[in-house]
Amino acid sequence: MRFLITGGAGFLGTALSNRLASLGHHVTVLDDCSAGDPAHLLPDVQFNKGSVSDKTLLWTLLQDIDCVFHLAARISVPESILFPSGYNHVNVTGTVTLMEAVRDTGVKRIVLASSGAIYGDQTENPYQETFSVKPRSPYAVSKLAAEHYVRTIGYQNGVQAVCLRIFNAYGPGQRIPPSHPPIIPSYLKQALTNSSIIIHGSGKQTRDYIYVDDVVNAMVTAATADGVDQEVINIGSGVETSVLELVRLVRQVTGRKPEEIYNPHKSEGTSRMCADISEAYEKLNFLPMVPLETGLRLTMEKDPLLKQFQS
Repeated sequence: MRFLITGGAGFLGTALSNRLASLGHHVTVLDDCSAGDPAHLLPDVQFNKGSVSDKTLLWTLLQDIDCVFHLAARISVPESILFPSGYNHVNVTGTVTLMEAVRDTGVKRIVLASSGAIYGDQTENPYQETFSVKPRSPYAVSKLAAEHYVRTIGYQNGVQAVCLRIFNAYGPGQRIPPSHPPIIPSYLKQALTNSSIIIHGSGKQTRDYIYVDDVVNAMVTAATADGVDQEVINIGSGVETSVLELVRLVRQVTGRKPEEIYNPHKSEGTSRMCADISEAYEKLNFLPMVPLETGLRLTMEKDPLLKQFQS
């Protein structure tokens, strides 16, 4: 098959691009390199630097493409609160521009990488796709809007559309920016460098952490699965893990004892979050294979940045 992957040089995009290329597929990547690094892509992957808002470039790249994976997005919740217009431009306008080009070039299927952040605070756990969503940030709003545009424009034009609400993905190659870094690579780095781990709130808040290879398995299956047009599907581990439990596991896999500093003045965010993955099992035959402890060890062993801190 022939795939176009927007955001294909980012964390999830690189893993997906390399997996598809290793399976013998023709893979084209579009990425503006704002958060991605094409140096990590396999030589067989055709890389193009550019914006998902460049319709002329999209028309060129989409010729003879069978399926598009749309991963290009800005993804920081705190940053989106500061710059909502920027998030709307990339995550919403960029998605609409892509869908116009998909429509015009006759692509048959698009798979959107959406987010579990769309759910916001829920009174029941685990989160089911049928729940009323309560997005709490411009980022979450932008991903919800992207879902609606992908499904609506797809429905109107005969493009099969699948939206995967991915929960807290982690694994080797995840960036650790200086502000608002993802919790797992940040905690592993802090532990390995004998620095302090900052715990916001009580640490009892829970999240659903899913290893990158499991996410890629779901995305690859979504490209060809039957009966998934117009579906919204949770992709998570189905396991609820507190921040305190995550800290314990980080200590265990690193063999270090970093100091824990509690910051009670900063919001801990949604109190509980876990994906109901029964729909993913039914529609995609999806079962996560990597438990959190194993995933932490794999991340520590395979991530180039984290490897340099290990003695």
